[in-house]
Amino acid sequence: MRNPNPSGAVPHVRSAGAGHGVVCIHSNASASTQWRALMDLLAPTHRVLAPDSLGAGKSPEWPSAERISLQDEVDFLAPVLAEAGRPFSLVGHSYGGAVALKAALSDPAAVRALVLYEPTLFALVEAESPEPNEVDGIRHAVRRAVAALETGDSHAAAGHFIDFWMGDGSWAMTPAVRQPAIAEAVTKVRRWAHALFTESTPLAEFARLEMPVLYLLGEASPESAQAVARRLVPVLPRVTLRRLPGLGHMAPITQPDTVNAVIADFLRGF
Repeated sequence: MRNPNPSGAVPHVRSAGAGHGVVCIHSNASASTQWRALMDLLAPTHRVLAPDSLGAGKSPEWPSAERISLQDEVDFLAPVLAEAGRPFSLVGHSYGGAVALKAALSDPAAVRALVLYEPTLFALVEAESPEPNEVDGIRHAVRRAVAALETGDSHAAAGHFIDFWMGDGSWAMTPAVRQPAIAEAVTKVRRWAHALFTESTPLAEFARLEMPVLYLLGEASPESAQAVARRLVPVLPRVTLRRLPGLGHMAPITQPDTVNAVIADFLRGF
C-alpha cells in the first residue's frame, strides 16, 4: 500500500469558515493566495482549506527541478485532504485542476463535488496523438522557457510562460514588484511539464468520477486548454460544462469576482 506523504513534509494551508469541507488547489506560478476572495465568499457556509503546493508559497521545496508526478503532489496534500473531512469538495485551477483530478481518482468516495477551471492534463492529448498535436502551443512555450533558464534568465522564462497563457505582452505589463516571485516560480516549469505531459492515467479512468463536476472553460483560452476539455468533458458522467465568454486561462486570478461567483453558486448545493 502506498504511503501518502512519505517525506513527512507538511503543506502550508490557509483556512476559513465552518461547514462542509472544500479544498482549493492553485495553478502553477501561483500560491494559495489566489483563493483568498473565494475563501471569503464560501466561509459563511463551508470550511475552506487552500494549501500551497510543493515549492509554492510557504510550503517546502521538492528536491527535483525536472521531475515530479501528479501523485507526488496528491501525496503531499494528503494531510489537507484528511483535515477537510469526508466527503469534501475539490476546486482546482490549471495545474491544480490536474492535481484535483488525480486526488479524486485516488479516493472517489471522499469527494462530494469537483470544480475544475481548465485542468491542464496534456497527457490526455498526447496519448491520443503524438506531436505535432493540439498542445504544441504550451509545449513550445515550455521549451522556450527552458532554453531561457539554461542561460540563467528566469525573467525571460517567465515571459514565455506568462505570455502564452495571458497573451503577448502580458509579462511586460506585469507590475515590477510582482515579477521576481513569478520568475522564481517559473524555474520549476520543467517539472510541471513532466507531470502534465507524462501522467499515465488513461482517459477512460475518469469515467469513475461519478460525483457532480463543474468544468469551467474560458472562451478566450489557448487551444492547449480547449483540447484537454474536448477529451475530458465527454468522459465525466455528471459534468456541467460552463463556457465563460471573454475569459482566459488565468481568469481565476485576473477576473476572480466573475469566476468565484460561478464556483460559489455551484458549491452552495453541496
